[in-house]
Amino acid sequence: MPIPAHILSGLTGSAAKLGTKEGYSGYGAEQGVGDLRAKIAKKLYNDLILPEEVFVSDGSKCDIGRLQMMFGSALTSAVQDPSYPVYVDTSVMIGQTRMMDADSKQGQHPGIVYMPCNPANGWFPDLETMPRADVVYFCSPNNPTGAVASREQLTALVKWAKDNGSFLVFDAAYAPFIKTPGVPKSIYEIPGAKEVAIEVNSFSKYAGFTGVRLGWTIVPNELKFADGTPVRNDWNRVMCTVFNGASNIVQGGGLACLDDAGLAEIEALIEYYLGNAKLLAETMKALGFKVHGATDAPYIFVDLEGASSWDMFSKILETAQVITIPGAGFGPGGEGFLRLSAFAPREACVEACERLTKMFKK
Repeated sequence: MPIPAHILSGLTGSAAKLGTKEGYSGYGAEQGVGDLRAKIAKKLYNDLILPEEVFVSDGSKCDIGRLQMMFGSALTSAVQDPSYPVYVDTSVMIGQTRMMDADSKQGQHPGIVYMPCNPANGWFPDLETMPRADVVYFCSPNNPTGAVASREQLTALVKWAKDNGSFLVFDAAYAPFIKTPGVPKSIYEIPGAKEVAIEVNSFSKYAGFTGVRLGWTIVPNELKFADGTPVRNDWNRVMCTVFNGASNIVQGGGLACLDDAGLAEIEALIEYYLGNAKLLAETMKALGFKVHGATDAPYIFVDLEGASSWDMFSKILETAQVITIPGAGFGPGGEGFLRLSAFAPREACVEACERLTKMFKK
């Protein structure tokens, strides 16, 4: 959907200032504009974190790559299976994995801990049997499954990280979709999380900033390496070395997002997409499929009951001209599922549902 009017005014107003002597700005702080950092801490975290712990960026995807740069190659990462591919791909690119061989499990890179998340375990890893990893990547609400971790589950995850001396990288990019009371939107709602967790987030899904590019990473002052040095110091060094700061224009848009008017526009967008998710989920259920997600999340994960996700993707594309995403693209645990996304105009979702209904009712 288009960027809403008030938020757009923040972008256009910031751009216009660059054409004036008084409003022009050049290089800014690599960590982000101070007012935006403070506003994120207050409006999105209710002052659970400090402004100095907020590092504004060009998006959480880029920050995940920079986190890998900070962590380096001499460690083991753990990922949900299935999961957003960037966690695995950046682990491979930074050199954390070994060469695949005949003993490698299909679709898995040796050196990465894959945490099976599926309907049988409620889309949450079995922490009692999980091997230790130095860094654990965890996304809730989850892409692609649409699963949302409960307070009890996140409490257990934080405890596991503490007990094992592991870092937790918590991807909260879909936090505003959570509407169920009591379900955490931030890992820092869990006691002790500041001692183990980094949180990444983005305005991409909040306000349609996928092409605008604005996100942030939280690195609490309490988070320390084994030798007692603050992780925040190293992250600040990385950001100041390889990043020149988010665009001044875009940060103006971010400030507008967090005005009361901007937050109201974001809420309207979220409700719109949740309506799309409900429509897609109800359609697939009516066609006889088992469906996961769609509650507190913009994704619908359709159970194909053992069928190939690539075959079903091709069949739907060729027969109904509807684009879906094969679950296999999110790791071996995604095979046998199909991801549907609510990020589309309502009329497109309605037409997609009509085409799918026509196709599967033949």
